[in-house]
Amino acid sequence: MTRENLLETLKNRFETNMQRHRSLTWDLVEEYFSNDPSLIEKVAGMEDTGGQPDVFVLEDGIYFIDSSKESPEGRRSLCYDKAARENRKVRPALSSVEEMCEDMQVDLVDEKIYSLMQEVEDFDTKTTSWLKTEDDFRNKGGAIFANKHYGRTFFYYNKADSYFESRGFRAFVLIS
Repeated sequence: MTRENLLETLKNRFETNMQRHRSLTWDLVEEYFSNDPSLIEKVAGMEDTGGQPDVFVLEDGIYFIDSSKESPEGRRSLCYDKAARENRKVRPALSSVEEMCEDMQVDLVDEKIYSLMQEVEDFDTKTTSWLKTEDDFRNKGGAIFANKHYGRTFFYYNKADSYFESRGFRAFVLIS
């Protein structure tokens, strides 16, 4: 996708989903791209893997966050991190959430951001998404994931080496 096509896609998504960023204009978003040349590459990676990134104004900043209704298709069937993937004895995943985030130069959505997103609209009603997991919990072998059902957001845990066809991850880039 060319830069122009990506910007047109993002602008259309922005204008169609004003509930995510009521206080912003597209002109301001374009300024962020002008001020940070790496931003377009990060957002393009999110778009290319099915994240459908859009701007969200949350209580502590302005973000590009994956806004696909379900966990991005191009980022599913992943262990949580490299250690979990490498320690898996049978059928290791091809990659991990943390490795993909590093390659894409994006951050993994945490519980706080996920909760705030879910207040704006419903995501992951048929899938689940891995979330940033604190080191003390991760060091015990677990990692957290979440979804939304019956109008409520649910947080769960699993072994970090597990992976499922319907579990991916949501990423973000803080822009202000």
